[in-house]
Amino acid sequence: MSIEPKPASLTVADEARAGELLRLLRADLTAARFTVAALEALWGDAAAAALHRGERVPARRVLDARRSEHGASAGLATLAELFVLGVAVPRHELAEALAGLGVEGAIELGLVGEVGESGVGGDGVDPRREASVRARLDLRPYAFVDAYGRGEWWIISDLGELALGHALGEQHVLGVGGASMTLSGLMLPTPASRVLDLGTGCGIQAMHASRFAEHIVATDISERALEIARLNLVLNGIDNVELRLGSLFEPVAGERFDRIVSNPPFVITPRIEGVPEYDYRDGGMVGDAIVEAVVRGAHDHLEPGGIAQLLGNWEYRSATAATAGTDVGADGLERVGDWAADVEHWVIEREVQHVTEYAETWIRDGGTRPGAADFDRLYDVWLDDFAARGVERVGFGYVLLRRADAAASAAPEARLARLERLHGPLGANEAGLGAHLAECLAGRDRQAALDDRALAVTRFTTAGDVTEERHYWPGDDDPTAMLLRQGGGFGRTISLDTGLAALVGASDGELSVGAIVAALAQLLEVDESALAAELLPAVRTLVDDGMLRFAD
Repeated sequence: MSIEPKPASLTVADEARAGELLRLLRADLTAARFTVAALEALWGDAAAAALHRGERVPARRVLDARRSEHGASAGLATLAELFVLGVAVPRHELAEALAGLGVEGAIELGLVGEVGESGVGGDGVDPRREASVRARLDLRPYAFVDAYGRGEWWIISDLGELALGHALGEQHVLGVGGASMTLSGLMLPTPASRVLDLGTGCGIQAMHASRFAEHIVATDISERALEIARLNLVLNGIDNVELRLGSLFEPVAGERFDRIVSNPPFVITPRIEGVPEYDYRDGGMVGDAIVEAVVRGAHDHLEPGGIAQLLGNWEYRSATAATAGTDVGADGLERVGDWAADVEHWVIEREVQHVTEYAETWIRDGGTRPGAADFDRLYDVWLDDFAARGVERVGFGYVLLRRADAAASAAPEARLARLERLHGPLGANEAGLGAHLAECLAGRDRQAALDDRALAVTRFTTAGDVTEERHYWPGDDDPTAMLLRQGGGFGRTISLDTGLAALVGASDGELSVGAIVAALAQLLEVDESALAAELLPAVRTLVDDGMLRFAD
């Protein structure tokens, strides 16, 4: 196990000093054009793709080959080598790249250290270089697109395996990874007064929430994570986030929020001595209990109508579970629905892994590779832990919870309770799924409030990303299959019959559903009431899925 050096402590006494240093750093990074686009232009597409795979050699070779050509981009190249590639650089080059902050300021912030000092290795140092410095924290640009447009920040986190040259420490504070980008893309972009970011880590979800919320409370059980989150907030000029230390909902006892977002440490890890537990992924509970705790606890911390969104894993257990009292035969997705019984919910399972795949994934994530002496030992421990609870598979997906308001509570039959398995590819969503989810919720609430008579006098339009696909046997006039495809959102595909295909095709906002059904019944020579009974539920489903929209 390795423990990285801590960043500079931000006590009350030196918060002002830290703020001053971070403002200088921000100015230097801006002047150096330390952006995602500039870095990719610096070393090219192939090297950028290699970095995404965790390989730095192509990028380093490009920088070495073009060293004499850098000119005005010399500062950018120095920062790229130091913070992105994890290579030591001469002190005087960093002094030029960070002209305002200076090397001493970077050392004071905990960003870099002199090569050879405690906690700062010398791997990758050119022996011809003297007075070199090496990164002690990861610092890199992060670009995104959301409902409010394009944005870019700089994100500080602990050094990754690439820079460290060895496995991560158990107190590692992760930067922006795949899961955090997934959750930020899922966030509903609608304005909110108070938002809770439960388990903030480096602060990335709180930063995204700052785009639409007035005030955010961000919590974490790790003091180190909160220190790094504070660095990121100040560096990027975000001032509407309050940081609190504590586990789960303890730091916000008795408080309610309009929105809760959480990327909890949901990885299912054996609670056995000798198995590493990483703060950023392991919640310290048995099985999927951490996800259950967040789901069950959300109700008491949401305002009426408030929404919680989180990612999670859930266990699928066999009918021959080995431990007495195990939730025998329970379906993973249904178990999540049970946890969320006191709130409205929409749970979308995106993938399922067999326990062997799951164990391999997370053992490798901890830095232990197949063939290493410890890999087989950990593999056995993981599989023994799953077998003890009768777990055969592990699901992963998105959880959306909503505390019903007074109107919804008075009509329990209209409550949202949706469990879905959508394991295929998503549609095209440059700004993330959040806006699509918000639209689906609004459409679903509106159609659920209408009885069939009111629905029949309503006009709809087909969403702009929806297309119809027809398949024919050669020479046939009639299609053998008709499909409705969603280009954005979840990329759904719906099978159509003649009546539904005609209704969707006629939904241009001019005619009501009832008028279309009446015309179709006459054309198809079928009973109008029977056709309406068949098509109105399908209309509700298409509205729920965002494929039909209210015309107004």
